[in-house]
Amino acid sequence: MPRSDRGVSPDQVEAWLRDLGIAPPARHERDGAAAWDLALDGLRRFDVRVTLILDPETGIVVWIHYAPPIGDSRIKSYRRLLRWNDEIPFAKFALATDDRPVLTAEVPLPLLDRDELGVTLARLLAICDQLLEESAGWIWIGGRIPANAGRESRQAGLFARYAERLAAVVPAVSPRV
Repeated sequence: MPRSDRGVSPDQVEAWLRDLGIAPPARHERDGAAAWDLALDGLRRFDVRVTLILDPETGIVVWIHYAPPIGDSRIKSYRRLLRWNDEIPFAKFALATDDRPVLTAEVPLPLLDRDELGVTLARLLAICDQLLEESAGWIWIGGRIPANAGRESRQAGLFARYAERLAAVVPAVSPRV
């Protein structure tokens, strides 16, 4: 769907999500921005909470609620997040106001289209998958990875669609989807 010269509309983002096999949930609008709260699957990590925030004249921010809040005793976790910021291109970790780690990416308006949104979502979900083992459970409430035996990713098609682009940025992502 083409963009207008004035920006990207929330309706366009919802059409792109449908094209990517993601049913858009209810939209929240405030101060000219639109937001959607999604639950998406990586290939190994499921029900990842993702928020899309669209400023129609600027671009979109993809925000993943990566983990529960980090307590003061978790300085190793802070160091790990900072190291990942250096090692992983096109995505950044930060702390929300409640000290919850978040994984974010921005797609500026000149680049924003269905495929940039799709590859950004797939990239962030792939990062969640890739770092699942390294995080050793601290990203889960209660320290335990939920059992997902036998469950298939609802976003497997997204990974297959962008496998080549993901492999260049997230080497651990296998194009065998």
